Amino acid sequence: MNKDSKIFVAGHRGLVGSAIVRTLQERGYENIVTRTRSEVDLLSQKEVEEFFVSENIDYVFDAAARVGGIYANDHYSGEFIYENIQIQTNLIHYAWKYGVKKFLFLGSVCIYPKFAEVPVKEESLLTGYLDPTNDAYAIAKISGIKMLQAYNKQYGFKGVSLMPSNLYGIGDNFHPDNGTVIPAMMTKYSNSNGKSVTFWGDGTPMREFLYADDLADACLFAMDRFEDAELINVGSGENVSIETLASTIAGVVGYHGDIEWDTTRPNGTPKRPLDYSKMTELGWNPKHSLHDGLKKTYQCFIENTYYDSSK
Repeated sequence: MNKDSKIFVAGHRGLVGSAIVRTLQERGYENIVTRTRSEVDLLSQKEVEEFFVSENIDYVFDAAARVGGIYANDHYSGEFIYENIQIQTNLIHYAWKYGVKKFLFLGSVCIYPKFAEVPVKEESLLTGYLDPTNDAYAIAKISGIKMLQAYNKQYGFKGVSLMPSNLYGIGDNFHPDNGTVIPAMMTKYSNSNGKSVTFWGDGTPMREFLYADDLADACLFAMDRFEDAELINVGSGENVSIETLASTIAGVVGYHGDIEWDTTRPNGTPKRPLDYSKMTELGWNPKHSLHDGLKKTYQCFIENTYYDSSK
């Protein structure tokens, strides 16, 4: 990408999209295009096509998605599969049709089989059953990967699909039920009034967490180095149990109460660290440790009051 390239960041208000916009601006890219849902509804074929017709976009970062934790995936699975497939289908098709030079698609570690060999390599895709707690979202994202690959094969459309490990960071969704594990924990601790806090499962699953601004850095890195719709993992190399994560976040937010586990609730996948050597071999590495990322995320939380269940 050149500094004057016209770059569309879809989903710019979300966790990843906002991090991509910050990173682009920090590096001197000034011709950044964003649209709110009221301006362009990405679920609408007509509105997405009109957008690409009028804007002459050079590059697309697709960070637009319906996302959430185990609770949200379980309760809104129909919305998750419909909205994600519709959004990415519209964006990929009309980006290709109206001359976008390259398209970056973002997925999630949940695309891989529940019991894939770890660390999980890109070749593990579609080699086993998905975790049923988020299979609707995973199937939607897999369809996006395959659509981009099909458009590359048939039409020569250039792109890359990045699959990050579990994400968190500035601008996260801090809803205690619909948010992912890190922001939800921060909210539950902050709203506990010193009383005990209960989390789902037994705390044993292992997770790898990646700070959103590190993913944004990886997105720009990958956009300049891949073009054949490759599937590329992005991780942090830090794997912790949910129990350890809960204790670490408690320390960051200053929570000193009891932590309880509801073992009647699902754990999700036991462990799923990523093999992201395709990125490190080219010179990319994350810049934030988990502890540093958690401190920045919590600072964002206390400055913005994203969600307070007591109100």
